Amino acid sequence: MKTKSVLIFAAFFLLLSAGIFAFLISGGSENELPQYTTEINRLLIRLENEWDAPSFPQEVFDYAVIDAEGGLIYASRSGISTTLSAATGHYDIIRDIEKGGRVVGRLIVHDPYEDIRRYGSRRSAVMFGGASLLMLAVAAGYFIYLKKRVVEPFGKLEGFAEKIAAGDLETPLEMDRGNIFGAFTESFDIMREELKASRRREEAALKSRKEMIAELSHDIKTPVASIKAMTDFLELTTENEDQKQTLASINSKADQIDKLVSDLFHATLEELEQLAVSPDELASSELRRIIGESDHLKKAVAVDIKDCVIIADRLRLEQTVGNIISNSYKYADTEIAVTSRFEGSSFLVEFSDKGGGVPEGEIELVTEKFRRGSNAEGKAGSGLGLYISGYFMEKMGGELVCRNNGEGFTVELRFRLA
Repeated sequence: MKTKSVLIFAAFFLLLSAGIFAFLISGGSENELPQYTTEINRLLIRLENEWDAPSFPQEVFDYAVIDAEGGLIYASRSGISTTLSAATGHYDIIRDIEKGGRVVGRLIVHDPYEDIRRYGSRRSAVMFGGASLLMLAVAAGYFIYLKKRVVEPFGKLEGFAEKIAAGDLETPLEMDRGNIFGAFTESFDIMREELKASRRREEAALKSRKEMIAELSHDIKTPVASIKAMTDFLELTTENEDQKQTLASINSKADQIDKLVSDLFHATLEELEQLAVSPDELASSELRRIIGESDHLKKAVAVDIKDCVIIADRLRLEQTVGNIISNSYKYADTEIAVTSRFEGSSFLVEFSDKGGGVPEGEIELVTEKFRRGSNAEGKAGSGLGLYISGYFMEKMGGELVCRNNGEGFTVELRFRLA
């Protein structure tokens, strides 16, 4: 509610109240007693002249006529004084009617003071009651106005604040510039939008950190595995004992790094599905390069990748191929045959080892989160490699399928052709 509206309402209310109370205090001009001296004298003369056969004209005032003994001769209406004692008590005007020098009767003129007083009292009561009702109506209207413009908007603001405190940043605040909080409504909703944007930025930053951890874990594991492979090779070929000790120390540190990276990786296991996947056109020659870089033990033989253009995310494809080859190293430790073929609008790449495979009842389980085959007993792992690879393939519009091949285990990657 604006200041101008408040001032106008206050001025109107004060003027109305002042006018009503001034009228009640003054009582109005009707409280003044009327004066009928001329009319009374004229009636008195007429009665004296016509006393033997008097007529009683209608006058502007009420009167009564009694004889010398107090008997009532005429009364203009009932309820007025008809005796001297009553007239004296009511302060009525009493005039003698004379005939031949003697009093033959009396004229009693009714004093209207009591009537006027009673009328004034009734009118004052009516005016006071009306003024009270009017002021009550104005107060009720003002209360309703305040309730609509102040109390209810404040209740909405209170409810809005509770929603914000509870974390609900999606529900906007209804804007109403007409209430007393109208100037704040938009500011409150801007605050909600800023909090919402801040939360989104925080979530994006958190997601980015998780992605970075997962990516760094993968990127670090690959060179560490290469270091271990080269160290193992040098240990086997060197004859120098000092060099063997040094290489053993390097191998031990590489194992330590690998364990720390694994711990870091496990810290984000539950949020790995938030990893962004951005598929794009990719030449199949990139797949040959990725396989070569991921196969640091050089167990992939007869790599046959046909030339084509597929839909894939290079980074996620590197992680997928790395997981598949790493699993083959860990559970089969045999040569890996990599073959490819076209099937309709899809390009299929198969990674097959000769490690005996997994029980048929476990084929569908090995691609689930935290699930490992019975052949994994005693070997380190989290049960996430194939699950993550399947997730990446699905996001790239493809598919990952596992099966036994008679001699071992086969992982099939199905890509969409560009």
